[in-house]
Amino acid sequence: MPRLYVVATPIGNLSDMSPRALETLRSADLIAAEDTRVTRALLNHFSIDTPTVSNHQHNEEHRASPLVERMLAEDLTVAVVTDAGTPCISDPGSVLVREAAAAGIEVLAVPGPTAMASALSVSGMDTREFAFYGFLPRGQKELREKLVAMARSGVPIAVVHESPHRVIGLVETIAGTLPGCRISASCDLTKLYEKTIRGDAQDVLSMLRANEKAEKGEYCLVLDFSGVQLPREEATVQASLEAQLFEELLCGSDLRAAGERLMERGVRRNDVYRARTRVQQYLEDLIDQAMNEEDEEHE
Repeated sequence: MPRLYVVATPIGNLSDMSPRALETLRSADLIAAEDTRVTRALLNHFSIDTPTVSNHQHNEEHRASPLVERMLAEDLTVAVVTDAGTPCISDPGSVLVREAAAAGIEVLAVPGPTAMASALSVSGMDTREFAFYGFLPRGQKELREKLVAMARSGVPIAVVHESPHRVIGLVETIAGTLPGCRISASCDLTKLYEKTIRGDAQDVLSMLRANEKAEKGEYCLVLDFSGVQLPREEATVQASLEAQLFEELLCGSDLRAAGERLMERGVRRNDVYRARTRVQQYLEDLIDQAMNEEDEEHE
């Protein structure tokens, strides 16, 4: 009977490899790995010779289904792993799990290391309720909008990943967008030089800037929004383009000028043209109706 095991592997310290994980990798018929070279180094360290096949973010969509078909046809037990940590948690694996489950294959977890849980555990924050976001958008506008949405979500704690080369930029944006946000920033979790710095966003930013080794090691950040003060959201009503055109007409503009005003506000020319055509047709229909009613009165 085929089975799929989701196996967590160390995020740095090889001593965190569990006996169950080792036994699962030894007894599996095949290991689906994010990077077969990284996984082969891990397997060699523990003298495991199970064959591997690649299963990463760029090939999983088309690799998963044939692999599941092979599992069914050959009655294979497969273990899915990533380069470090728990598969499917901001890492490949979820597509394979989905396809296997849909095919009726039993999917079992072999739990173990994950940067998210490790960072939460050493943050010193109240982590009874949190949300995990993985990597945030890179564009500044999208990033600021995402941060504000996270802070407004009502969930007080958020966990995010960031690369060492972008972590200072991320914390700069957090400090500028969410004043009052507290951060616990962990890097090199479980490794020899594991480090966690804590404080409000501005303090953490200063510590990162002062650390010559800040650009070494992946980061997992825990954000505490409980002290963030955001301006209240103003309720907005988006009127239709036709309504906006009528508003301009009531202010004395003709239809062409009204359309130009909308384009100046960023409305696309084609959308303005279609709305203007509908308004013009509506006005012409009103005039025709009025003229018909007038003719009927004279008869």
